[in-house]
Amino acid sequence: MKKTILLFLTALLSFGSATAQKAKYVVLISIDGLRPDFYLDKSWPAPNLQQLMEEGIHSKGVKGIFPTVTYPSHTTIITGALPAQHGIYYNTPFEPQGPTGQWFTKEELIQTETLWDKVNNAGMKTASVSWPVSVGAPIHYNIPENFSLDTPGDRRGPISEAATPKGLFEQAMKGATGELEANDLNLRYYSMDENLGRMAAYLIRNYKPNFISVHLVGVDGAQHAEGRQGRNVPRAVANADHAVGTIREAVEKAGIKDSTAFVIVGDHGFVDIHTSLSPNVWLAQQGLITKVGNEVKWKAMFHTATGSAFLHLKDKNDKKTLKQVKEILNKLPEEDRKLFRIIEKEELQKVGAAPDAVLALAAIKGIALKRDLDGPVRKQAKGGAHGFFPDFPEIQTGFVAAGAGIEEGKTTPTGLENIAPFVAELLGIDFKLSADVPKVER
Repeated sequence: MKKTILLFLTALLSFGSATAQKAKYVVLISIDGLRPDFYLDKSWPAPNLQQLMEEGIHSKGVKGIFPTVTYPSHTTIITGALPAQHGIYYNTPFEPQGPTGQWFTKEELIQTETLWDKVNNAGMKTASVSWPVSVGAPIHYNIPENFSLDTPGDRRGPISEAATPKGLFEQAMKGATGELEANDLNLRYYSMDENLGRMAAYLIRNYKPNFISVHLVGVDGAQHAEGRQGRNVPRAVANADHAVGTIREAVEKAGIKDSTAFVIVGDHGFVDIHTSLSPNVWLAQQGLITKVGNEVKWKAMFHTATGSAFLHLKDKNDKKTLKQVKEILNKLPEEDRKLFRIIEKEELQKVGAAPDAVLALAAIKGIALKRDLDGPVRKQAKGGAHGFFPDFPEIQTGFVAAGAGIEEGKTTPTGLENIAPFVAELLGIDFKLSADVPKVER
């Protein structure tokens, strides 16, 4: 009898430890522009997302950072830090003489530790496919998001150059996609997600990384072009979901299904727009921005992120110009003034936004803020946008997790900064921001 009880208790303890076991592998997939309705509403063609939701846990909305744009958001996902802490404030640098097309692609610009660092330090293997701000990252198998200003429509060369180890991109083509043409990695075509999914699957099957981060891009492009309910948005969603399915099958083929957790995230939601607004025109009308030949002379200028605009001063201590800008904004006709709210420096600090801006504008839904220095302040616009202040449901993003270590009732992230600690916990890694990272409470 005692022996029977002992065997029963042993089996019970074994079962309990198995259900609480951490994941040995985590697959983190970001679907750019992921909205919760893609998995909550069965009318969307996303069977993989919906099945993972049913098998695991999900959120009805994850709060983004400010601005709700791709590169700062993905850096928050991978670091657990807000923009003011991790150093990637915008997609692109502030360039008063006009945008050159540069983006913040290099991982060396990130000022805090990343999940890749944490996993490496724990003696585990890392991999990544097309993750923003990952060029030069300390990742064992890295096919980063990269492009060149010389050949913006052909990413193959820049990706190959930045891949680690050398030759990994060509190896993945040979083993996963076949020889790719320029358009096979072009944001305009949904096949890009299919190819990225196949490359991620190849890395999983051949190297079994403990942590892989993957970025799928087509859903974002479809919503930019056509808005939230555009006729091609379901097609883009189906394509991204198929890539998720390809990666799921790779995990199964690699024989690691039972010890793998899938974490599906997004970076921002989307808003339909009908009007564009160019706040720099107001500054130019008051002489704060002037054009002299090809040169732009300025005292104050907005760096726009579509749903928002961040004010920069040529002289950061120029209180007179800052006061003038505030007067310009507050004296606008009500029909213009009601289209945005002013985010003061104190509020920017509170939400962990760009410390190089002295104030920001947060557009209301339907309004896109543009950089233009001249021409009409207002124009008709169409399509979809993000970059808005993260205080309304449409701009929130999604979260689904299932697999090893995911139990019913497990708390889901409320904000993007909670995702890195969530992933680290699954892998049994302690994740805390280092003591020298400035504290931000939001």
